[in-house]
Amino acid sequence: MAIRIIVVDDHPLFRGALTQALQSVIADGRIDQAASLGDLEALISGRHDTDLVLLDLTMPGVQGLSGLLLLRAQHPDIPVVVVSAHDDPETIRKCMEVGASGYVPKSLSVEEIRAAVETVLGGGISVPSDIDLSRPADSDADEVVARLSTLTPQQVRVLMMLGQGLLNKQIAYQLGVSEATIKAHVSAILQKLDVDSRTQAVIAINRIEGDWRSPKA
Repeated sequence: MAIRIIVVDDHPLFRGALTQALQSVIADGRIDQAASLGDLEALISGRHDTDLVLLDLTMPGVQGLSGLLLLRAQHPDIPVVVVSAHDDPETIRKCMEVGASGYVPKSLSVEEIRAAVETVLGGGISVPSDIDLSRPADSDADEVVARLSTLTPQQVRVLMMLGQGLLNKQIAYQLGVSEATIKAHVSAILQKLDVDSRTQAVIAINRIEGDWRSPKA
């Protein structure tokens, strides 16, 4: 069966360059491109042939781990490799803890990126050689990451919108559900994150997001 990879990045030049670089890895396969999580969902929806997603961390409407959390919650069976300009150990560890199968800094050579993709397609895990994933969790952020991983796809969406400062009725309108449904989601989010208010929930996710604005992830 032919391999199918989806490259998700809002920069068309990078998407094109990465697609071209990976053609030799899956000579008989297919590489699709998406500029947003919405585009990605449209490519995945109703199909069962996606073997790997290469995901940028920062795109319009998505910052940091939010997009990865949502994708892992929606499609837990599809491996995800984060491709990012960020290469600090904590960012890489957090992504792997949320469920990424690999992490590829954009500074890597074409050969290294190909090797990472081949490793993940083969069922392995790929991170930069200097990253020690065996180091025990020793920060409050690690606990927050673990709790965020228990959220459902809809709860992740609601939490992302809470972070944008939207009210329950605004979230309900955008998601096409009742305000009572959103209130129920918020209550579940607070319970899963072990916080007492929506403000504390937003603070919790901001603590693990860090500053994703520079460099462009």
